[in-house]
Amino acid sequence: MLRCLLACFAVLNVSAAHAGMEQNRPNVVFIYADDIGYGDLSCYGATRAKTPNLDRLAREGLRHTDAHSASATCTPSRYALLTGEYAFRRNGTGVARGDASLIIEPGRFTLAKAFDQAGYATSVVGKWHLGLGNPGMDWNGPIRPGPKDLGFDEHFLIPATGDRVPCVYVENEKVVGLDPADPIKVSFDGPLDPSAPTGKSHPELLFRMKPSHGHDMTIVDGISRIGYMSGGKKALWDDETMADVITEKAIDFVDRHAGEPFFLFFSTHDIHVPRVPHPRFVGKSGMGPRGDAILQLDDSVGRLLEALDARKLTDKTIVIFSSDNGPVVDDGYVDRAVEDLGSHKPAGPFRGGKYSNFEGGTRVPLIIRWPGTIKPGTGSDALVCQIDFLASFARLLGQELPKDAGPDSFETLDTLLGRTAEGRDQLVEHAGVTSLRTGPWKFIPASNGPAINKLTNTEMGNSRSPQLYDLKHDPGETRNLVDSEQARVKKMQAMLDAIRKGELSRPGFAR
Repeated sequence: MLRCLLACFAVLNVSAAHAGMEQNRPNVVFIYADDIGYGDLSCYGATRAKTPNLDRLAREGLRHTDAHSASATCTPSRYALLTGEYAFRRNGTGVARGDASLIIEPGRFTLAKAFDQAGYATSVVGKWHLGLGNPGMDWNGPIRPGPKDLGFDEHFLIPATGDRVPCVYVENEKVVGLDPADPIKVSFDGPLDPSAPTGKSHPELLFRMKPSHGHDMTIVDGISRIGYMSGGKKALWDDETMADVITEKAIDFVDRHAGEPFFLFFSTHDIHVPRVPHPRFVGKSGMGPRGDAILQLDDSVGRLLEALDARKLTDKTIVIFSSDNGPVVDDGYVDRAVEDLGSHKPAGPFRGGKYSNFEGGTRVPLIIRWPGTIKPGTGSDALVCQIDFLASFARLLGQELPKDAGPDSFETLDTLLGRTAEGRDQLVEHAGVTSLRTGPWKFIPASNGPAINKLTNTEMGNSRSPQLYDLKHDPGETRNLVDSEQARVKKMQAMLDAIRKGELSRPGFAR
């Protein structure tokens, strides 16, 4: 009898230990949307855009209301997210060309590397836009270095963006469906064949969408793009099915690794231009292709959540949703995004958007669900940033950051999970200039940049005089308090200067 009881206790202890290990080694699915603004989701106050699947995620998790991407544009946000380093510290981290070489040094400690070293299966699926290969890379051979050199076991990529060539998918270092008899050539320095039709020379061939500014070079799938490309005809993607293709690839990764801890970085193309949603979403939003792309994005999220449900992985998985920067309406194509916007406010109550120094440039949705750990339906107004994911998830995984890794990534795990209301005490918002947040205060230094981006009609937040706003009482950044808060301005300018010099890096960092 005693032996039986001891055996039972042993089984219970093993089961409890196993359950504890599962809770300490949860799967992580990070859904990284493109150009989604704070006000684009119904769970953040949108009334015209309906996002039931993201609403479900917010209802079952934690909704952050003062969360930020690390930059107001794509490539620098992604660089900072993966490396934990502000992009302004590194040359060559601006918006990347489609033929850019890999921006992050191979072997560097990254967010993916933290999961990889913790024994996780790792994958990135979707938009990449961090460069691939070395200068002058041949797209017809092995495409390396790339994500595998940064901690991802596998990848299925949109190499840059939908509006840039090459318009092909790259899977595990190879162009998908490439015919060796039809080699790919890519150029951003001039036409490969001066006689080949472009959006500028042959607008009659643009049966899907015409450009509003730029985007008038090589034509693929009835849409002219940025850059020049020839060959690879069998490998060219179809814009209408892009969301389905990458969503199915993400679900396939979950299927194949359901029995082990995994990290999935699912980087959607939606709602970046060109916005060409599948026909099942066309016209459903009442806001043109931009609104329809929001519905398509929500559908991709829903399908991934359903996949976790079906495989009984929901309780074992942290799901994160955010965006790489704030919103933009007209970003280069004639798609009635402006005309059909109506009362919808993509940036919500905030000023500016993508590219802007104003709050709308980096203030983005951030939803985190972890059943059993995060209380459902909760919210947080703590100041948080994606740049802190590196240090925060390293802590969750029991990984110690190398001393030279993630200089700007602070460990804020308890804040991200809603265990504490205390957020960052300072944050640089990176756009045309580097601005500084401390608590509710926002300081934007003087600059000579334009007040308005005339192509996108975005307020850029540039002024020849410094600006100071109290976001608690003035979230729309309409009342500049510089004259009445001179002492605070000097203090924040000094702090910003110190951060830019690298004097306020994370604890333990050493170059």
